[in-house]
Amino acid sequence: QVELVESGGGLVQTGGSLRLSCTASGLTSSRYAMGWFRQAPGKGREFVATIRWNVRNTYYADWVKGRFTISRDGASNTVYLALNSLKPEDTAIYYCEAGRPGPQVVLATAYDCWGRGTQDTVSS
Repeated sequence: QVELVESGGGLVQTGGSLRLSCTASGLTSSRYAMGWFRQAPGKGREFVATIRWNVRNTYYADWVKGRFTISRDGASNTVYLALNSLKPEDTAIYYCEAGRPGPQVVLATAYDCWGRGTQDTVSS
């Protein structure tokens, strides 16, 4: 059974930075993707970024615009998300995901493993 455990969320001021981590256990194949969605209060779950584990291809939501960077450490099965130039509208619960999304990397339904989420709050 796959388990995803996130860490690194918190409270930061506008313009600040955070680094999220997600460590996976129980993954038996390298042919998967891991990454992040987020959900703000009163809104649906929104794609942020994902990385294909074996080829390291990365995908970002258009609105990220270079502010966030996804990376991974194969030795520890950990994916990271560096969030820079944070804005109050980035306030959300950030969820780690894993799965085999094929070409549909932006769809939450394409992933079958989810972490519990980590709260990121950006104050103005």
